[in-house]
Amino acid sequence: MPTINQLAGLTQVSGGDLLPIYVPNNGDARKVSVNQLLAYFQTTFASPTLAVNLFVPGSGFNITVPTPVSNDQWMLLQPASTLATGTITLPLNTGVPDGTSVLITTTQEITSLTIALNGASAIYGGVTFLAAGTATAIRFYQPTNSWYQINAETAYAAGIQTFLATPSSANLRAAMTDETGTGLLVFATSPTLITPILGVPTSGTLTNCTGLPIATGVSGLAANIATFLTTPSSANLAAALTDETGTGAAVFANTPTLVTPVIGAATGTSLTATGVIASTGTAGVGYATGAGGAVTQLTSRTTPVVLNKTTGAITLFSAAGTTTATTFTVTNSTVAATDVIILSQKSGTDLYDLMVTAVAAGSFNITFRTTGGTTTETPVFNFAVIKGVAA
Repeated sequence: MPTINQLAGLTQVSGGDLLPIYVPNNGDARKVSVNQLLAYFQTTFASPTLAVNLFVPGSGFNITVPTPVSNDQWMLLQPASTLATGTITLPLNTGVPDGTSVLITTTQEITSLTIALNGASAIYGGVTFLAAGTATAIRFYQPTNSWYQINAETAYAAGIQTFLATPSSANLRAAMTDETGTGLLVFATSPTLITPILGVPTSGTLTNCTGLPIATGVSGLAANIATFLTTPSSANLAAALTDETGTGAAVFANTPTLVTPVIGAATGTSLTATGVIASTGTAGVGYATGAGGAVTQLTSRTTPVVLNKTTGAITLFSAAGTTTATTFTVTNSTVAATDVIILSQKSGTDLYDLMVTAVAAGSFNITFRTTGGTTTETPVFNFAVIKGVAA
């Protein structure tokens, strides 16, 4: 056999050209064409070049990655719109050379993506979702018969990629899975909320709020309070109160008109009446029970008596009547020098002329005489103190 240096040179190779190959099993050299050798390399070894495959799948697709003719397989998915499901089947593990990479990218969202192993033991870091414009890349490692995620591409959840590209309130809400309500994104300062349901807030200040229904929107109100707050009339206020007295219109301090009031034990600086002071029924005008008292004169009809009441009855000492005037003093701590004392004869056979003299602070005198009778008896005189002033 001639040596290599003895062969003539060849400027162009064709597929039918023959090459010598030593076959150890036969122990001799044999010939093989260039085409045969190329076919062997393509079948046995992945090409170091890139293979690109474009697909336009529909929802529910199942696309198989070609058995490698290159170390890098790019699967370009260009669906018309978002796809709910889809499957990428990897090349059969027995035909995948060590280090083969598969890149899958999509122009539209694939909500649920399945990567079928096709004989491989496992896939580590595989994605189950691809957002529009994202990709995943995996590489086969023959010693473990497994595929591994090798790219740093983030696998976004549904809607996130769209929000990142167009960050609107609507796109953010579409990306969320546990949102409540609709409308615009809200920030803390001066937001405008439309028909919100606040639940049970623990604290806060409501300023310039409108439209809160008192009857159904506020809890903890006593009976009839909501009615009064929405229609604040005197009748509704009386219905809401539980310890009121009287009826009618609410009263304010300045110049009120009271209808048949029972004033009770009132205190004040003055009481001005216009016209006649009248009393209805049989009550009359004067002192009520408890204001008066009674006293009996001792020793003689000139003996002083003590009765510290504004009204009362004085029983005179038993003696014969006379037309001669007789005087005795009534000591009474309720009397002022400006007061007026009214006297009347309550009982007695003889008729008496009664006069009040010497009204002073704490006392007054009663002067009396008969109109001509001389009966020995114990007549009773009534008196009442009317408070007066000199200014």
